[in-house]
Amino acid sequence: MISMNPLKGKSTKQLQWLLLATLVFFAPWFCMISGGNYWVRVLDFALLYVFLALGLNIVVGFAGLLDLGYIAFYAVGAYCAGLLASPHLSYSFLSIQGYFPQGLHTSYIIILPLAALVAALFGILLGAPTLKLRGDYLAIVTLGFGEIVRIFLNNLDRPLNFTNGPKGINRIDAVNIAGTSLSKQLSVGTYTIPAVTLNYYLFLFLVVLVIVVCHRLQFSRIGRAWVAIREDEIAAKAMGINTRNLKLLAFAIGASFGGVSGALFASFQGFISPESFSLSESVVVLAMVVLGGMGHIPGVILGSVMLAIFPEFLRAVLVPIQQMIFGHVVVDAEIIRQFLYGCALILVIRYRPHGLWPQARTA
Repeated sequence: MISMNPLKGKSTKQLQWLLLATLVFFAPWFCMISGGNYWVRVLDFALLYVFLALGLNIVVGFAGLLDLGYIAFYAVGAYCAGLLASPHLSYSFLSIQGYFPQGLHTSYIIILPLAALVAALFGILLGAPTLKLRGDYLAIVTLGFGEIVRIFLNNLDRPLNFTNGPKGINRIDAVNIAGTSLSKQLSVGTYTIPAVTLNYYLFLFLVVLVIVVCHRLQFSRIGRAWVAIREDEIAAKAMGINTRNLKLLAFAIGASFGGVSGALFASFQGFISPESFSLSESVVVLAMVVLGGMGHIPGVILGSVMLAIFPEFLRAVLVPIQQMIFGHVVVDAEIIRQFLYGCALILVIRYRPHGLWPQARTA
């Protein structure tokens, strides 16, 4: 008989998690050594996509509600930060300029919870009329909601200039922690920490916090009720589950994560415009959830990181290769990215229908 030592297996697993945590923590320094701040910036956007995908996973993965307009909540959070942390409102409205001549410049301690709250309200507004819709019908309605929000942002520059229309909002403040702006490098003795690295650790801290919240939700009574609704809504309702309230709660919580992510995006970029919140972005975030494994938090993280880094890898590899062979770029990296996205989704649906890293099923 072969005896298995459970303590040895447990220690091996702990060592693997420790190595992974070490790699994630020092990832920006490895990137700076190999490729400079550009790849650290790519990691920053990868963490923002992880944040977004975890929020969408609550709606799609846990509750089974197909949402193609999720990027609208990202936009709501970004414009909350853009309006409250820039001079735009003071320049557009004389009444506000009288009280805040240099702009509002609100602290992100206020902006982040406010962005989450406003996005959650928008999530409820989306969820309330769609409670009886499922599948394709729900997808079409949420798609329309996302496009409506983008079109409003694009046209709310007249007669009152709230969003500055297609020109967007610039000069958005960066996050400030203990008097240190994350838009500037930090000097510690003889070492200098770039701004992109500071933002990386802020995003990493918030992503870890969201992972903990999602994990707690998944194994709570609410999470189990969401899974019941996802598997069979009629049976869940027959068992006494209040499907109406729980579906609204899923929309609200998922939307709040999107709102916070949007506010972080605005602080990181310093500029936002409606072009950043198109339907294609919703599709990309949904592809991250589907590719990684709907309902499985580690799978969603894997899908997000892969699809966030992969386009930049293609751009860094394919463009120089084409220039070396043909003397110019024959096929744009963006076109190749879309082609490979489609191929990857077809292969995953065919051979891994539950995603690259699906959740273990006990039944």
